[in-house]
Amino acid sequence: MVAVGDELLLGDIVNGNAAWLGAQLAAVGAPVVHSCMVGDDVDRIAAALRRALEDADVVVVTGGLGPTSDDVTREAVAAVAGVGLVRDPLLEDALRATFEAYAVAMPAAVLRQADVPVGATALDNPVGTAPGLRVEVGERLVFALPGPPHELAAIFHGSVLAELAARSGAVVLTRTLHCAGRGESAVAELVEQAIKVPGGVALAYLAGGGVVRVRLTTVAPTHAEADDVLAPLVAAAADVLGEAVFGRDLDTLAGVVLRRLRAAGATVGVAESLTGGLLGAALTALPGSSTAFRGGLLVYATDLKATLAGVPASVLAEHGAVSAQTAVALATGARERLGATYGLGVTGVAGPDSQEGRPVGTVHVAVCGPGGVSHREARLPGTRDRVRLLAVTLALDLLRRQLPGDTQARSSTSTSSTR
Repeated sequence: MVAVGDELLLGDIVNGNAAWLGAQLAAVGAPVVHSCMVGDDVDRIAAALRRALEDADVVVVTGGLGPTSDDVTREAVAAVAGVGLVRDPLLEDALRATFEAYAVAMPAAVLRQADVPVGATALDNPVGTAPGLRVEVGERLVFALPGPPHELAAIFHGSVLAELAARSGAVVLTRTLHCAGRGESAVAELVEQAIKVPGGVALAYLAGGGVVRVRLTTVAPTHAEADDVLAPLVAAAADVLGEAVFGRDLDTLAGVVLRRLRAAGATVGVAESLTGGLLGAALTALPGSSTAFRGGLLVYATDLKATLAGVPASVLAEHGAVSAQTAVALATGARERLGATYGLGVTGVAGPDSQEGRPVGTVHVAVCGPGGVSHREARLPGTRDRVRLLAVTLALDLLRRQLPGDTQARSSTSTSSTR
């Protein structure tokens, strides 16, 4: 992989494309053997590409395909291929049509994006104006893709992934267990007590946002053979982790909560303080959420906890806004005032200063439902933003544990790449 851009070298932008591409390529049996960053200079880019082509069958270069004078990746790729650039009339027409559709005058420089190395294949960009490029250099391949992550992902999945999967000639199978309510080290300790990872299987733990992912990956000639290796390992890990496992593979915590609510014919309403709407946003980010999410009460100020969510003034006076009693009253109020099956309340101290004598990171969440009330208190680490995000996970996980079981999350699903 070669990432192009002065902004990467200056630290203005973090090279997140490299991490994303690395994961995508490894998943299809095309591991990255070399990755570098280079500035906006034709000769330096060309030198980086030549070096990369000595190490790998395929080189993916990102960035430098835009319309401005510092976008010189096309020239560098053409130089490495030993060819010139030619204007593609179909790309030119498409660019003109795009600007005409938006009734915007097209700068002449935009047409540079229609210049491609002789013999190259232009790759459709459904979300931008700069096409990707597929260029053969001897028996090796160069894919040039735009730098903006959403454009990179669109072209990679639409025009690159299938070809790389076919070239690797194997089946890569990945199984992932998603866990909440336990830290990364605790999850790892339990898993490694329960299973012995055989050769040819990669075990990884990925933690973030209060969720720990246990990922097992193997490569085999067929999907069935790969599944035979991973299935018992996944089953044993899931068994020892128990209720900490909320989903598998592509599941998200909010998605599992909504799925369980829909399966039960139930709904949820939220009353949130320190999270400032993040809890409702997490639930409504998913399509179909309106079938299970009733709405939310954003009660950031203490007086609104009483007037909007119905927290008794006596509770606020005796226990304070950041307390178990207030969280329970918020959950109860959300359920009653929003007409939901379950009410979810969250309050706490995100920082930077303590509140009511409670230290930063103190969080109380509560669920009120047909089975009664549940409460959880936590001291969450990190910055203000991190405390708020972790509080959302804490609240969703508490609700998840009160809902009827999710057979889909416990089933043996998988993600694989088959060649």
